[in-house]
Amino acid sequence: MYLAAAGVGTLGLVDFDVVDRSNLQRQIIHGTSAIGQPKIDSARERLRDINPHVQIETFGHKLTSDNALEILRHFDVVVDGSDNFPTRYLVNDACVLLGKPNVYGSVFRFDGQVSVFYAKAGPCYRCLYAEPPPPDLVPSCAEGGVLGVLPGIIGSLQALEAIKLIVGFGESLIGRLVLFDGRRMQFRELVLQKDPDCPVCGTHPTVTKLIDYEAFCGVGPGSRKAGAGAEITARDLQRERARKPNLLLLDVREAREAEIARIEGARLIPLHELPGRLTELPGHAEIVTHCHHGQRSLKAREILVGAGFSSVRSLAGGIDAWSREIDPSIPRY
Repeated sequence: MYLAAAGVGTLGLVDFDVVDRSNLQRQIIHGTSAIGQPKIDSARERLRDINPHVQIETFGHKLTSDNALEILRHFDVVVDGSDNFPTRYLVNDACVLLGKPNVYGSVFRFDGQVSVFYAKAGPCYRCLYAEPPPPDLVPSCAEGGVLGVLPGIIGSLQALEAIKLIVGFGESLIGRLVLFDGRRMQFRELVLQKDPDCPVCGTHPTVTKLIDYEAFCGVGPGSRKAGAGAEITARDLQRERARKPNLLLLDVREAREAEIARIEGARLIPLHELPGRLTELPGHAEIVTHCHHGQRSLKAREILVGAGFSSVRSLAGGIDAWSREIDPSIPRY
């Protein structure tokens, strides 16, 4: 919105999601009247209302290794507002290959980070984070939560950096990482150095084309290490619950998530408490674990199987799949 208000000539929007009520506390470009609409359509109308002279180009599909270079090559500056590691590494590598500056921002709960990664003049994202964290270590914003104003603070800083790059004034955040602590209202700055051994922008790069980033980050169906029979679909679980009244549905999300949405009859034991509460579960029970999207429940299954529980499966897609396929009255978040 600030880029449109500033008169940036062309803005490109990439998003394949629809507006959900849970988005509104932080994605203020949308309103209640847009719930259920594609986000790019809602955003386009809002931006046109702010400044009808700005050209808006929309791409209503997921940014992937197959389309990223073609989409991004037509723009001068890329602003990364993604909320997952595969997309961040994809955007970084595409920007390095195309020679584009990448205005980076990320948020989590009360904290945020901002930088400009531009391999021509400084380090790239991989110079800072050479490898992604394990997929079950860092929850998404939906799972971990974020204070609604934080994306506005970080996004405004990103907009400022983008305008500086376009106009050519001031000192860019190239080679610097700004850390923001919303609880203490503190900004800190770290100096970043280019890594000569960086696999994408180093002296002898090994990443010379876009790769499978979900596999690289250990997420997605192709990267799960769950064996055959480790998961059960929402529809199969519905059928089994109807004929197996003793089947135990174990919710391993955080308590705050259970306050938002719950599957009736599920028992709540957060994942981080599970190893210390195994004695609360009947040893011969048939158990199905579930979380938000299915990653933590697979980890819970590993814990239970390792502790000797013989019949444990994970709900594929988590409570989100249950809401979409079985019970739409359960809020999605």
